[in-house]
Amino acid sequence: MQDLNFAQMQKMQKELQEKYKAIWRPDTPENGARQLLWMYGEMAEVADIIKKKGEAAIMDDPQVRRHFVEEMCDVMMYFSDVMLCFGVTPEELADIYMQKHERNMKRW
Repeated sequence: MQDLNFAQMQKMQKELQEKYKAIWRPDTPENGARQLLWMYGEMAEVADIIKKKGEAAIMDDPQVRRHFVEEMCDVMMYFSDVMLCFGVTPEELADIYMQKHERNMKRW
């Protein structure tokens, strides 16, 4: 089993970006909103599986679960692209994520 981290994800997205640079828009701040909109579309596909197939199918039917996880991967790919568009490094994300977690642990 492999643990995938944001640095690896960004590397993979950069490889895709390089391969398809002739037909894809580059990961620049000007294209960040577009990538975010594509991510929303993928999030809707994840929600659609929950709505149409239900929680039990996601947990018990291997084919439904694979489709669900695949759509979640699409969300993560676009999330990584948004990070790349705005120059957010995995280290920056991790640092702020940890700070946010600490604040949330003290909230209620």
